[in-house]
Amino acid sequence: MTKPIIILGGGGHAKVLIDILRRLNCRLVGIVDPNQSVGSVLHGLNVLGADNAVFNYSAAEVELINGVGSLPKDKGLRASLFNTFNDKSYHFKTLVDPTAFIAADVELSDGVQVMAGVIIQAGTKIAENSIVNSGAIIEHDCRIGRHVHIAPGAVLSGTVEVGDYVHIGTGAKIIQSISIGAGSIIGAGSVVTQDIACSQIVYPPRSKIKSIER
Repeated sequence: MTKPIIILGGGGHAKVLIDILRRLNCRLVGIVDPNQSVGSVLHGLNVLGADNAVFNYSAAEVELINGVGSLPKDKGLRASLFNTFNDKSYHFKTLVDPTAFIAADVELSDGVQVMAGVIIQAGTKIAENSIVNSGAIIEHDCRIGRHVHIAPGAVLSGTVEVGDYVHIGTGAKIIQSISIGAGSIIGAGSVVTQDIACSQIVYPPRSKIKSIER
């Protein structure tokens, strides 16, 4: 029998994860969120308190879901929460939306979250606490690091390597065999055709806004 689950954080990402968990008939204990009042109800669940309320439950009796999302320049909180509780022997549940396609030999590490409509093809490995968001496609034999966010609609062709703490923005496209260094940001809509070193930002051309002449 699976363990009951506590969700860390109560924002928009957590709301989507809670919906997935309910469709999977998981047992939910409640939410911890320092910005909410103890005993209040959020997304239909009781708020248990701030993050340290997790310690009212032993690591042996609950699993955790990291409900904190990941923005391009603010990945630290999500990673910090994972590391803090992982170091205390709490287990982060790996979560896959029922509508995702995951090839049989794909390896998903602890705390990986795969959202609705995702496709992950054969031979791919994804490290701890990474998010593959709605409708993203990861082709064969890719290697995805820890604390990575692959945003909605992004496409990674075969044998792409992505370092730790990378953000790949909405609708970005990475051609085959590209390497993206740790800490880099690939902006929404970018097309990446060459290797990217660590801690770089890739921006695509931006749309121009004009008034409509009448």
